Amino acid sequence: MENKLYDNNEKAEKVVLIAVDFENGYQSVDECLDELQDLAETAGAEVVGRMVQKREAPSRSMYFGKGKTEELKYYCETLEADAVICDDELNPSQTDYLEKNTGLKIMDRTLLILDIFAKHAVSAEGKVQVELAQLRYKSSHLTGRGREMSRLGGGIGTRGPGEKKLETDRRRIADRISELNKSLKEIEEHRSVIREKRLKSQTPIIALIGYTNAGKSTLMNALTGSDVLCENKLFATLDTTTRKIKPTEESRLEYMFTDTVGFINKLPHGLIKAFRSTLEEVKYADILIHVADASNPNCGEQMKVVYSLLDELKIKDVPVITVFNKTDKEIVTPLPSDHNAEYILQISAKYKKGIDTLLDTVEKIVKSFKTEVKALIPYNEGNLLNNVYKNCEIVESSHRQDGTFIKAYVNEEYKQRLQKFEVKE
Repeated sequence: MENKLYDNNEKAEKVVLIAVDFENGYQSVDECLDELQDLAETAGAEVVGRMVQKREAPSRSMYFGKGKTEELKYYCETLEADAVICDDELNPSQTDYLEKNTGLKIMDRTLLILDIFAKHAVSAEGKVQVELAQLRYKSSHLTGRGREMSRLGGGIGTRGPGEKKLETDRRRIADRISELNKSLKEIEEHRSVIREKRLKSQTPIIALIGYTNAGKSTLMNALTGSDVLCENKLFATLDTTTRKIKPTEESRLEYMFTDTVGFINKLPHGLIKAFRSTLEEVKYADILIHVADASNPNCGEQMKVVYSLLDELKIKDVPVITVFNKTDKEIVTPLPSDHNAEYILQISAKYKKGIDTLLDTVEKIVKSFKTEVKALIPYNEGNLLNNVYKNCEIVESSHRQDGTFIKAYVNEEYKQRLQKFEVKE
């Protein structure tokens, strides 16, 4: 298969996926396991089987019942599986029980996602955030175990701190978490300085959000001509990327586009907490472009997950443009409705179809934030005129006997500064 588990081309681990079928979130159990399979393959595993038990809720001490666990053991032996991955987050008792009764490595969805993040983290900030989330996960799973998490051995679920053979007693983990929190605070302060500069520049900030693998990075490249990594994998890119562009060479307008980490159902809370500073970049956006995969049968459920996470981050009252991407493929019919969006468009970021319409829509919203002003600026107000040219959208300008006439779209700050020079024409 394309994704290898190790750099030295060792054989991929064979895994069996398991889940309890009960009312849980937006997706059916089959849809959850389809997504879990995508995650496992992204991590480099080979999925050889699935097992589901229908019950009101998972057993708090065993996850599966005794009979089903015995069935799982023989099923895994028949398939020569190396590990079991559970779609739900397991508590220590559930993990211990499944390990003892199957003799296999047991992982859950949270550990799997953390492993993928560890694999894809590139920047210093991303690595710190992922390690912090992994250590918080380990700390919460030490209760009553009294043994090293390194018993998992090699393979998926062991990237990051596991590779460094960190001792997982509470004191050492607490010390390391303290160090990482300090590093993250320094990074956040640096991010805050950069953010302040962006906000002072008056350049509109547009954030791309959406479910993982919906095509945000491809759209970022189509909009800005950048080269953000694009792969048909979950969480191919983790690090926030920001690019400034002019829609056209003639335009005086500039936009700041920010690509954010993808969302996913059951995103581990430890990751939300660790990546909060990154995700909160969305709070400072003037416009959100919600990228949805129009070719995915679960498109509607994925959109609900995105809005649920935005609510969790308390991100409200920001105009949303929903773009149904991947229309070059067979799309879902009918497409899901979206009452949260001000505008809904269909695009193909891969083939750059609909990009001009999207930019026109962004411009329409940006203009709605501003007021049209006509002013005659005296020649002795050269600094003001220069700032207006630099920070406002000039529609018309001409030199007159008493000064420079301008017609422009301005924000509240420049509306106040130009008020005494306003003219009616």
